[in-house]
Amino acid sequence: MAEQVEGLDTTEFKALSVQLDGHIATVTLLGPGKGNAMGPDFWRELPLVFNALHADDRVRAIVLTGSGKHFSYGLDLPAMMPDWAPLLAERGLAKQRNDFLAQLRSMQASVNSVAACAKPVISAISGWCIGGGIDVTAATDIRLASAEAKFSVREVKVAIVADLGSLQRLSGIIGEGALRELAYTGKDVDAAKAKELGLVNEVYPDQDAVLAGARALAEEIAANPPLVVQGVKQMLDVNREARIAEGLRYVGAWNAAFLPSEDLGEAVAAFMEKREPRFTGR
Repeated sequence: MAEQVEGLDTTEFKALSVQLDGHIATVTLLGPGKGNAMGPDFWRELPLVFNALHADDRVRAIVLTGSGKHFSYGLDLPAMMPDWAPLLAERGLAKQRNDFLAQLRSMQASVNSVAACAKPVISAISGWCIGGGIDVTAATDIRLASAEAKFSVREVKVAIVADLGSLQRLSGIIGEGALRELAYTGKDVDAAKAKELGLVNEVYPDQDAVLAGARALAEEIAANPPLVVQGVKQMLDVNREARIAEGLRYVGAWNAAFLPSEDLGEAVAAFMEKREPRFTGR
C-alpha cells in the first residue's frame, strides 16, 4: 500500500504526484501543460517534493518519470510568458532584469533540489525529453530510457542560453565535445545515440519496461545500507558541486543581462505563430 511522504501535502499539487511504496518513492510529472511542460506549478512543487524525500528516512531511492507518452517538452513558454513579458516589453530596465534574475535563481534552486537530495534518483524517460527536461534529468543520478525516447538541449533554438544546469552538469556525464555539439545545434538524439553518448545507462523496449527497470534498479539500491549509499553519493558529488554552483551563478547573471533581445522576442513570436523563427543576432 502506498504511503504518504512525511511533511509533504500533495493535495493541492498540479504538476507532480508522489507515491511511496516501501523504500521506493516514485515522482511523476503530470503537466498540466502539454507533454508535461514545466510551468510555474512545476517549479514551485519540485523542491517541496525533493526536500521532503531528502528528509524522510524511509526513502532510500527515487524514480522520476513522466505521465502520458512523454517525460517533458521542457519549459512551458505560454505559462511562463506573464513573468517574462515585462522583461521583453521594457527591453530590460534594471527592475525587470533584477526580477528575472530572482525568478531564475528560484528555478535553478528547484533543479538543484533534485541533485542535492541525499537519496539516489533514477530517471525513467520515455518520449520527448527537451530543454528543462534535460536540466532535471541531468540532476538525477542515473538515467534510463525507452527505445522511442528522444532528447534535445533545445534552448539555442529559442534564443536562450540554457541556464538551469544542463551546461554545467552534462559535461561530466557525456563529455565536453558531445555537450558542445548538442548545445550549439539544439539537435535531437534518439535513445540509441543517447546511450552511445553515456546520457542514459540502458535502453528498454517501451515505456512500461523502462519504468519496471527503474524500479528494479531502485530496489537493488535500496537493499544496501542506506547511510553508506548516501555517503557514496556525497563523495561522488563533492568535487563537482562548487564548479556547478559557480557556473549557475555566472549563467544567471549573463542571461539577466542578455535576455531582452530581439531574437528572443522573435523566438517567442514564432513559437506562438507556429512558424520558423528568423534570427538576426540583435
